[in-house]
This record gives sequence, C-alpha cells and structure tokens, in this order.
Amino acid sequence: MLWIALHLPELSLESFAATLPAAPADVAMPVALMDMHQIVAANPAAQALGVSSGLKRATALALAPQILLGQADSTRDKQAVTGVAHAALAFTPSVTLAAPADPAQAPSTVLLEVQASLRYFGGLRALLRRLHAALQPLGHRVHCATAPTAQGAALLARMPQASEGRHAADLIALQRMLDAVPVWLLGPGREHWEALQGMGLRELSDLRGLPRGGLARRFGAALLDELDCARGVRADPRTWLQLPETFDSRLELFARADTTEQVLHGASMLLARLVAWAAARHAQVRRFTLHMQHEPRHRHDGDTELVSESTLEIALAEPSRDIAHLRVLLCERLARLQLAAPTLELRLSCDDIALGAPLNGELFPTARSEREGLGRLIERLQARLGSERVHRLDPVEDHRPECATSVAGARIAPSARPSKPLHAAAARRPVWLLPRPEPLHEQQQRPWLDGQPLQLLCGPERIESGWWDAALAERDYFIAQAGDGALVWIYRARLPMAMSEEAPGWFLQGRFG
Repeated sequence: MLWIALHLPELSLESFAATLPAAPADVAMPVALMDMHQIVAANPAAQALGVSSGLKRATALALAPQILLGQADSTRDKQAVTGVAHAALAFTPSVTLAAPADPAQAPSTVLLEVQASLRYFGGLRALLRRLHAALQPLGHRVHCATAPTAQGAALLARMPQASEGRHAADLIALQRMLDAVPVWLLGPGREHWEALQGMGLRELSDLRGLPRGGLARRFGAALLDELDCARGVRADPRTWLQLPETFDSRLELFARADTTEQVLHGASMLLARLVAWAAARHAQVRRFTLHMQHEPRHRHDGDTELVSESTLEIALAEPSRDIAHLRVLLCERLARLQLAAPTLELRLSCDDIALGAPLNGELFPTARSEREGLGRLIERLQARLGSERVHRLDPVEDHRPECATSVAGARIAPSARPSKPLHAAAARRPVWLLPRPEPLHEQQQRPWLDGQPLQLLCGPERIESGWWDAALAERDYFIAQAGDGALVWIYRARLPMAMSEEAPGWFLQGRFG
C-alpha cells in the first residue's frame, strides 16, 4: 500500500481569511485567531510583531494594535478541509481524514491510498504534480508526505519543516524516519506531553527504548497502539469518505458585504470547492445557485423589515468545471444585481451536473472546440444582457426572407441543432434584414443607394412564393456593392400588375456584415 498525507498547517487561518474582504496583494495584514480570549493561531505578519499562540487577547492588542482578531471555528475548518478531501477523491476513491492530535480541533490531514492509481496517472511524481495543481485553487498551504502506512504518512506530514515533503519508500525507511518524530504529534502523546517531557521522552525513538508494559500502565495502551499503526506492525483499518450526491457549502463573512465585488470575493472560494466536488464526481456543472443571506433592514418608521435571502441562479449553455469560466459568469451576473441588503453569509449549491470526462486538450481547433467557444460566448452574453435578450433564429420552410426564420426562446443552448435543415440559398443571404424593404432610387434602370450607383455582383435569385396567404412575393434578388465597398442585398419586384401587391422597382432588403 502507498499512502499520501496532505497536512494543512494553517487551516484555521486560511479558512478565516476566505471570509475577509479582498485586500491588496502588497498589504500584509496581521491576523490572529482566538479561543476563550487566548491566541491559538497567528499569521507571519502577526508573528513578526511578537504575537504568538498562548498570548492573551489584551497582550496581543498591546503588541499589535492594528491586528485583526477572529474567532476560531471548527465548523468553518471542517468545510475547508472537506473541499481538500473532495479534490483528493478525483484521484482515488480511498480517501479518509486523519484524527487530529487535539480532539477539540477539526481534522487538518487528508489521507489518500493511491497504490491502485499510480499506473493510471503515470507514477507517483506525476500524480503528486496533478494533485497539487487540483489543490491550488483552494488556496491552502499543503505539507505532503508518502509512506506505506496511513498513520506513518500523517506523522511525517505533520512534522515541523515538512513543507519540502517526506517520502518513505518502504517500512524500513519509514521506521527510520519515524524515530525523529516528536512525541507530541501522537494524540496520547499530546495529552501526556508534560509527563513525557519530564521523563526525557521527546521523540518516538525514546519510546521504543522503554518497556512496553510500563509505558502502557503509565500512559495507556492507546499511545503504543498509535505508534504500532504508524510503524506498520499493527492493522490500521480506515473508513472511506463518501462523496455527497449534491453540493452545498456555506461561508459566513467576517464583515458584511455591501457591494457585489465583496460578494464575488467570498463566492470565489465556494466556486473552488464546487469545482473540486465536480471533479471528484467526474462531472461537469450545468447549473449552480448562489444564496445570499442578508442582514435585517430598518425602515424609517422604526419597524424591522426582514430581508430573508436572495438567490442567483447560473445556468450554463455547455456543462463545464473550468473555475475561471464559472467565475466570469458569476461576475457578469453579479454586476447586474442590486443587493437587497448587506450580505452576511453565502451558500453555494449545485444539483444539476453532466456526468462524463472533460474535453481533451487540442493542438488544433475542431468543430467540438469551436462549439464550446461559441457556447461560452453565448453564456457571457446571457449573463451580461439577460437571457431574455439573447435569442436564436430557427429556419422556417418559406422562401420569403421575412418569413424564413423564427425567433427561438430566450434560454438557448448552442449545441442544439435546428429542427429543419437550412436552405442551400441561406448561405448567400445576410443575417441583418431591414424591418421593411426600403425603395431605392433608380436611374437608367440601375439602382442607387446614398447618391451612388450600386454594382450588381451576383444574381438573380428568383423567388415566387406566398400565394397561399395573400402575400405573394415575386422577386429577383441580387448581391450588390455600394460605393463604400459594403455589400447589400436588393431585389426587383416582378409582375406588379398580377397578384402581387408590391410596386415595381428596386428595394433594399438587407446588409451583409
């Protein structure tokens, strides 16, 4: 077996940072988390000012008056580590969370059993490279380690200065590396750390030199059991995580969001989690919904008007899990939205997906990739202008240009095919038609436009149709070139004294783009 351990050493700080408004990239704000009025975590900017874990709140404010203090939240941390676990499930179905050394904290280590996945991804090095790329949008600092046992990989990933990665190829190498692991990284070791330190037992190698019976009586059998599991001399069964059928993730903002730009910043983290979940399902997102929980608003008469929540539904013309594309669509829709009230909490949900592998990368464009590009263009137009303002022209079995197309519904899908094949002559007709044909001035039987004669380039295309609905059209169509080089579509009415109601002469029907 081969296990990969992904440890998030700054999970609490990173999950809290996702709730903050966007800050300039060159500004390093000191941030710390508290629990029971005591500092439990501090970022590098706060540590540079002397703030560290264990300090009281008043001491931290005295050292750094500008520090931003937040409350540690295990529920928020669990949501963040769940996103990492979903990203890992795209590489193997055998994913579990390692129990934290402190039971009061949320799990911060994700374990993957990848022995059966190595050949598919091209080896361990290629798998790790793709795994880190999948984790990058989630914005976490990750310590990675590999080992033949789950507990051994977790301990190696939790070691200080483990950011460069620790990899044990076999049990012998693992047992040698575990000797340098601090005892306090074990769950029971943290519980009895003061007693162990007083006896000079600081590393796991110190424990192995003592009688097991005495250690079990003094510190409990759990300490030895965890050590044996890490060394591979004791079975270590695990319960695999189950991927939910639908996606639902929440984010409580630290400060109220008064603008849609602030909402987009918080929603970007939820989008990254959505993409990780979709990748684990090997699916593409068809539709997702952003729920915004607002704060109560006060009316002028003093009563409180509760604004519950507003929702924003994003439907894609082509299923996708490209986070950049999803973020652009959400940005376009938010730009058109007027917030009902300041937003306090965000929730992203998705239950409409398309199962299937993503499109392969292509060196040269194909018909499929061109349709995908058209689909993304239409999605952006719908997001910016509104779906009710974007339509599709469907062909109709009628030779008259004004009757040859009909407008489809507002919600369109670029992959849809017309119900009827296009007429062969449609390729020679302009898309831009005038609402009503305009009569043209005529001199010596030649049509003129804007004071200049038109040069006939192609034609005639004869149309005789409409006798069944009392709108007979008997015309000869030509493609002509205007004086400025533009191409126009004109016709000459035929047989004016017969059934047709059109006057004789030349008419302008449309313009080529």
